[in-house]
Amino acid sequence: MEIILENIAKRYLYDWIFKKIHFHFKAPIRYAVLGANGSGKSTLLKIISGHLSPTKGKLTYLADGQQIDAEEIYKKVSFAAPYIDLIEEFTLQEAIAFHQQFKPFRAGLTNKNFLSLIQLEQAAQKEIRFFSSGMKQRLKLGLAICSATPILLLDEPTSNLDQKSIDWYQQLLNQFADNRLVIIASNEKRDIKDCEEQVDIWSYK
Repeated sequence: MEIILENIAKRYLYDWIFKKIHFHFKAPIRYAVLGANGSGKSTLLKIISGHLSPTKGKLTYLADGQQIDAEEIYKKVSFAAPYIDLIEEFTLQEAIAFHQQFKPFRAGLTNKNFLSLIQLEQAAQKEIRFFSSGMKQRLKLGLAICSATPILLLDEPTSNLDQKSIDWYQQLLNQFADNRLVIIASNEKRDIKDCEEQVDIWSYK
């Protein structure tokens, strides 16, 4: 997968969040998106994922050299972020089944395997609304990282995680990030320590 950003800019009302971003993302490289809080890291990820449209500029998505229509890119993307809500009324098992209707897991990974991977077997019948913030973040990360998508977007991935869960996240990412385009927005060194390239939002103000 490749994502080409040409002259990308985003404005809210009269304020420009960033301007003139030219960048070429390529799999299987792992990228870090850097910038202070409020600088536009999350906004850029939302534009890349197709959740937001840029005010100016053009995005091009390529798979094996063939262009993918922007309206179809959601099928290729998994996205985890603290601000992305889960359906609170679902049990964990229901949430997993619902997710797989849109984003199947990687080959060979079953629901039972997945519960074991995210270390929440005992909560299978528990409603999401009764989960702690750490359990919810673990589920979000697990669903995104274990999905069979060539693009993986992670925004502040270790938010709400204790050290044990941070270690778990890093192991899971290394296990399932092979041959994927991975973009991580964070200023935490632990989140981006394995990233090979960086995009600094402050360079585009």
